[in-house]
Amino acid sequence: MKLSDIKNPVSTLPGVGPAAAKLFAKLNVFTAADLLTFYPKDYEDRTRRVAFSLFREAKIHCAAIVTGHDWFGYGRMKTLKLLVSDGTLDAELIAFNRPFLEKQFPEGTIVSVTGQFEIKYGRLQSTSFELNKLEQNGSLADYENAVLPDSGVLPVYPLTEGLNQKNVRKTIAAALREYGMGIVDELPEYIMQSRSLLAKKDAVRMIHQPQTLADVQKARHTLIYEELFQFQCVIAGRAWEHKGAVPEPALTVPLQYASAGSESSENNAFSVSLSPRQKELSERLPFPLTRDQQKVIMEMDDDLDRGYRERAALIKNIAEEKYTEGQKPVFTMARLLQGDVGSGKTLAAFFICLRVVDWKGQCAIMAPTELLARQHAETAARLLEPLGIRVAFLTGNVKAAGRSQLLKQLKEGNVDIVIGTHALFSRQVLYNDLQLAVIDEQHRFGVLQRQAIIEKGRKIEGTSSYTLHLLMMSATPIPQTLALTVFGDLDVSVLRSMPQGRKPVTTYLVAEGHEQNAYEAVRKELTAGHQAYFVYPAIEADDRTYGEDGEPAADGKEERTPSQRTAPKSAEEMFAYLSQHVYPEFNCALIHSRVGEDEQVRTLDAFRSGKIQVLAATTVIEVGVDVPSATCIVIEQADRFGLAQLHQLRGRVGRSSMQSYCFLIYSKNITETGIQRMKALRESTDGFVIAEQDLKLRGPGEVTGTVQAGNLQLGIADIERDRDILVQARTDAFAYMQKKLSVR
Repeated sequence: MKLSDIKNPVSTLPGVGPAAAKLFAKLNVFTAADLLTFYPKDYEDRTRRVAFSLFREAKIHCAAIVTGHDWFGYGRMKTLKLLVSDGTLDAELIAFNRPFLEKQFPEGTIVSVTGQFEIKYGRLQSTSFELNKLEQNGSLADYENAVLPDSGVLPVYPLTEGLNQKNVRKTIAAALREYGMGIVDELPEYIMQSRSLLAKKDAVRMIHQPQTLADVQKARHTLIYEELFQFQCVIAGRAWEHKGAVPEPALTVPLQYASAGSESSENNAFSVSLSPRQKELSERLPFPLTRDQQKVIMEMDDDLDRGYRERAALIKNIAEEKYTEGQKPVFTMARLLQGDVGSGKTLAAFFICLRVVDWKGQCAIMAPTELLARQHAETAARLLEPLGIRVAFLTGNVKAAGRSQLLKQLKEGNVDIVIGTHALFSRQVLYNDLQLAVIDEQHRFGVLQRQAIIEKGRKIEGTSSYTLHLLMMSATPIPQTLALTVFGDLDVSVLRSMPQGRKPVTTYLVAEGHEQNAYEAVRKELTAGHQAYFVYPAIEADDRTYGEDGEPAADGKEERTPSQRTAPKSAEEMFAYLSQHVYPEFNCALIHSRVGEDEQVRTLDAFRSGKIQVLAATTVIEVGVDVPSATCIVIEQADRFGLAQLHQLRGRVGRSSMQSYCFLIYSKNITETGIQRMKALRESTDGFVIAEQDLKLRGPGEVTGTVQAGNLQLGIADIERDRDILVQARTDAFAYMQKKLSVR
């Protein structure tokens, strides 16, 4: 049977009673299948002997003789010391809470010793060791070449209190005896042969009971490949559902616009390809689109046109009774648009919306926050309403009277583009003919939300095909490996080039305690008529005060300025400090998530208009805030933020032709990972480079939010570490699925 089909509870295995079953449950091990896929986190190589004299080089594993016993401490606190020698050095085994070892290992006993040793109080000692009694015939020299107990390669598992390595190894051995031989292969035989993979039952046995480290590598390779192959089959199936085809497997993302033609011929090709309203918007813009913008707009236009053609053909076939259930789905666009901060993704999305409107369809643009949704709506109204486009704004806070009228207009088809938050896809919101959904900051939305959105589109009667096109946008560039695995069922478009005249933001690292240097640099920019953001990790201050070690002061009354504290700095406290003591001559304001929506809008409007020069904030400004005259951002305690988040925050400046600056103030107790993040930001303003570094530092689940969203549930594989295996598995899985789906 398949390994995943072994549903027998671990409590059915010998030696696993109710108490042990509860301990295994803490490790998310409930069945025999869970146990057999509870893979070791490491291995201990006991295939060679390591004498006491080599204690600095490796873990000790050798034969020794007990030369005596000693005790230290008094009464119940007395602790046994076993005195041992392996012929190279004498050592002491400190047997905390194990006085019974005195009788088990009397003087003269030949034992095998395994453990970590160090010099302490002038003696070689170990407090963490394993002892096994050897046969007592002969002397220590007779065991010089003998095989010691527990020799070989031992798996090391994650544990919880109450379980030890021996318990886990013993239980897994029982599961292998009971079920191991019946595990069947789940990969096609031709792939196993071509990739030189082990049989599944052999891979599972060798991952838990290897004879050598080479066995571990063979087993891991097979299990990693199988997991990634199955994952990629799911990706290929998703692509088939909305494309009617399996995409190319190549793990490359086009990072640069390349064309054999001249720039003038490209511009002409772009202009000719536009629909009427797209062309009208292009002519009204006071600036030219970048070559990347033109390229991705043409890519998406092709997607939409193909979808409409296939939709029309399917409807015709249904009318002529030429359609049979199970035919390949109608193509719909499912595209991920990646672009660095300020690269013009929103404008590209507006162009695609115009093509849909020219095809007589409706569009919905969803943003993760009301603040960003409102800004998109204001921009759309300014750019698109002069073209005759009917734009609406819908969030959960829209008042009841206006909401009911808006919902009626949406249902009757009197709204072309609606912009808002999650409310756009709530149950009571109905559309006349929703043909395009645009999801901004897509990593904040999960798979289930994506499916709910697709089902808001029109379903072709008599088929399983939906006609909704889906565009997901991310200003947090996604590493190449992730882009075509987590989002591997999507086509990928990339905006690399920035609008003309933009200058890279200059980034400075400032150690805590030297904030005044950053404050004075900002003052020069403010005096020149520019503006600045100050970002903090918390909204309000803790009522306690803190010392240099980050702990609360003993009497709670230690006097320190806000910049001297090592607890999380708060926006509220620092706003008061900045406005009263640092920049009293400038207008300062405060914004964070607890400030009411209307007040947030008023504050940002005042900041955009130049009435406010200094804006103290939390990460509420992370996306969507576009103020060209803001040339400075100061991020205090920057090491408390993630790398991608810091890059997004830095993207609030540098949105004009003026030189902009970012000051990252880091804590005195910064970690090694924090140092790497700071260096990465100082050395690069390229979001794609930063994304790759972020993947290395944090892992795929955190980078994409899939730990929470549930998109990426890998067990033994790691898509960054196992990239080469992933390339093989993706190629094989896509070829396999293409053949399988095409013969339906």
